[in-house]
Amino acid sequence: MKNNILMSVLLTVSLSAGLPLSAASHVDVVKMRTENRVNPLGIGTSTPRFSWQITSDRKGVVQTSYQILVASSREKLDRNEADLWDSGERKSDEQLWIPYQGKVLLSGSEAYWKVRITTNRGKSEWTEPQLFTIGLLGENKWSGTWIGLEDLQPGEKKGMHTRLAARYIRKDFATKGKVKRAVAYVAGLGVYEFYVNGQRMGGSQALQPAPTDYRKTIYYNTFNVTSLLTEKNAIAIKLGNGRMFPMRQEKAYLTPFFGYPKCRINVKVEYENGKTETWATNNTWKLSFDGPIRSNNEYDGEEYDARRELALKGWTQAGFDDSQWQKAERCAIPDGTLMAQPMRGMVEKEFGHPVSLKQRHDTLIVDFGQNMAGWIGFQVRGRQGDTIRVKYAEKLQADGSLYLDNFRNALSEDVYVCNGKENGKLWRPAFSYHGFRYAAITGMKKARKENFTAYTVSDEMATIGHIETSDTILNKVLENAWWGIYSNYKGMPVDCPQRNERQPWLGDRTVGSLGESFVFDNERLYCKWMHDICDAQRSDGNIPDVAPAFWNYYTDDVTWQSALPFTCDMLYHQFGNKQPIIDSYPSIRKWINHILAEYTDKNGIITKDKYGDWCVPPEKLELIHSQDPKRKTDGKLIATAYMIRCLQLAEQFANLQDLKEEAKAWADRRNRMMDAFNRQFLTNKAGTSRRPGHVLYPDSIYYGNNTSTANLLALSFGIAPQELRSELIKQVVKGICIDAKEHVNCGVIGISWLLRGLSDNGFPDVAYLLATQRTYPSWGYMAENGATTIWELWNGDKADPKMNSGNHVMLLGDLLTWCYQYLGGIQQKGINVQQVAEADASVAYKHIVLQPAFSIQNCESVKADYETPYGVVKSQWKKTLQHVDWDITVPCNTTADVYLPDGKVETVGSGDYHYSVEIPTR
Repeated sequence: MKNNILMSVLLTVSLSAGLPLSAASHVDVVKMRTENRVNPLGIGTSTPRFSWQITSDRKGVVQTSYQILVASSREKLDRNEADLWDSGERKSDEQLWIPYQGKVLLSGSEAYWKVRITTNRGKSEWTEPQLFTIGLLGENKWSGTWIGLEDLQPGEKKGMHTRLAARYIRKDFATKGKVKRAVAYVAGLGVYEFYVNGQRMGGSQALQPAPTDYRKTIYYNTFNVTSLLTEKNAIAIKLGNGRMFPMRQEKAYLTPFFGYPKCRINVKVEYENGKTETWATNNTWKLSFDGPIRSNNEYDGEEYDARRELALKGWTQAGFDDSQWQKAERCAIPDGTLMAQPMRGMVEKEFGHPVSLKQRHDTLIVDFGQNMAGWIGFQVRGRQGDTIRVKYAEKLQADGSLYLDNFRNALSEDVYVCNGKENGKLWRPAFSYHGFRYAAITGMKKARKENFTAYTVSDEMATIGHIETSDTILNKVLENAWWGIYSNYKGMPVDCPQRNERQPWLGDRTVGSLGESFVFDNERLYCKWMHDICDAQRSDGNIPDVAPAFWNYYTDDVTWQSALPFTCDMLYHQFGNKQPIIDSYPSIRKWINHILAEYTDKNGIITKDKYGDWCVPPEKLELIHSQDPKRKTDGKLIATAYMIRCLQLAEQFANLQDLKEEAKAWADRRNRMMDAFNRQFLTNKAGTSRRPGHVLYPDSIYYGNNTSTANLLALSFGIAPQELRSELIKQVVKGICIDAKEHVNCGVIGISWLLRGLSDNGFPDVAYLLATQRTYPSWGYMAENGATTIWELWNGDKADPKMNSGNHVMLLGDLLTWCYQYLGGIQQKGINVQQVAEADASVAYKHIVLQPAFSIQNCESVKADYETPYGVVKSQWKKTLQHVDWDITVPCNTTADVYLPDGKVETVGSGDYHYSVEIPTR
């Protein structure tokens, strides 16, 4: 039915333009992806999925068919010899996540693919060939053993501040003929740098592989090393700790110890004569721990003694004398399953030089003008034995020294000991990162700003959304949000990059992942994280608060753990990828059943909650958490509301997999819990309470103790009866505008639904008021008081430093989602405020709804663009009191419902459109 509607709309567009459907026009296929990656090496599946985008200079373009060719070589594909798969011409408008259906693809195999499409505007040319290779699918495809050292060495220790030197491991190999192809598969735990004949592989990649629970999953990376091999070759790896050898060991029950750094490497060599061999790690490889990296710790930093470089000079080159090195030990096989890393992971990018450099006693204070996560490189000059120290911080004390209290006991310091021969060599750490804007540097004299360079370290992903409004403070907040999100992508989404925490808390992203998906192409990262969460689930169904479970926090909270179904839903509707739902559904089912069985009371209410409405703005600026009971929302109300939403998602996930009976069971349970919720927490207008002894507001309707969070959850999750919604939203507006004096009045839970809840229930102007507020508590207050990221606390400039990160994202709530969906007006058909999908809801923006909140009086203009999986949507408008000028762009192969400010609605196909509309006077 949807396809028929689409064709009808596009046919109308074509005829109205006076053009025959067969008219030739320029249609291109661009941005081809395999498993949503460009030319990926070593993917972890033999049935990859293909996607592409379409561009055209014409309107109303719809794909009517496609043909995919897959060949085992570039030469065959160039000749259109699809020896692996020829899909044939398939009548379809599908262009996302199309599964390979050809011959079985074996481990290590290489393939090339291209596609040609037909549209109602003509046929495209064949695309340029795209490459993908298959990884080693299964442990039995690997040769050799895990190697490393399985014990502490002199000078190393566990404890509060763990110390472990980097491991340097190498071996020489000789080729046995002309090499046709050589591929290296590298599993280095915890983090590594890999070298072939002196060249570091991976380019700008850093801190590989992505962190996991090594008891469950271990990632390896794949490199094509064909062009680097000669007759004599050196394969070398430098191993750092990462999270394998943890940063802290003071509480064994809290922080799991995974072991000591180790690696497993296979270099598969294919010769022109048809022979093959594998160079694999074993106990004939040589190892040294006497290299320059004396200690590396994610919390404390890296210690580098350049005096030890001489003994290792040339260690990554063939012919190096390693006779004095010890044999690498064969290590115990890790419990985790070896799997191909599903995304590229972290990369280093140059940020720039400091904006200021000041001398303070014997210390240089550098300021880069931006809070970020990464490291500082510096040009080394000094005598042998001189020590240079770089101490990192997010802000300064009043006297100009570093403010370090909020780092807790994270030392966050890089130490470099000179060998006297550096002569301006640029050095930066390899196996640690820091959260910082400022640094105090000692041991350098006569330094200039140009001697220091900041580098960011974050997961590599494109920025796919941009938005600019007429409000300057909101624009600054949006910039700060970009930096906060970018800083906290570390192979997993973490809470902060600076102090002794840096943990992947689920609650920070339960709703936050949706807003982030409008800014970054984070699909690969969050698919990986869903796997992390499922890995962390206990046998009883309990999901931890932190995943991977680097901290053993299994509190049975509901709101934090809801990140699993919430984010699976985000990945499906934002990116069109349903595989995370299919893979995670057994874990989701097990978790929900666990919570229902353990924590449902006789009234049908969920009784377990750990965090409440975390970080409500406190009544006193020095507090971390509010102590006022009027500001606190009942944890049972929060947990029950979130479980109602999770039951709704479980129903949708079951239907998506045609599990009709399970879907009905979830729906029945949800309906019963909604009834229980209203019986327990709703106070009605007649003045009677369902709860004995509850104090009533006169003639009012509200939930719980009438916090905005309580009422918003009932509204946003469809719990509140329809006839009561208008009264409930009035309570929310009263709480914000009167009680809180036009400020945010809720914590992490309420802020997740606040702006969309207000807008969907008739008060977008109040949402805009909060989004542009400049005084405490507000996002604008942070920006006005020097923040260049988002704080952990609304009062982050004055609160107790025990919990006062300057680079967090959890308080963003639904701000980003709201800006794109309500200011830009970029939404999807059939999905409402809480992303509840109707039966015919759009997926991946196949059918777009463009409906900005033109009624917001103080918002005069917005420029928004967002790259959906189909292509870029643009919505740029400017208004006066009487008139709106609006430019939109709709991607090829999609349609859009355009809601004009005069009340008219147009359905259009792809292309660029301009609207100039008078606003009706009231």
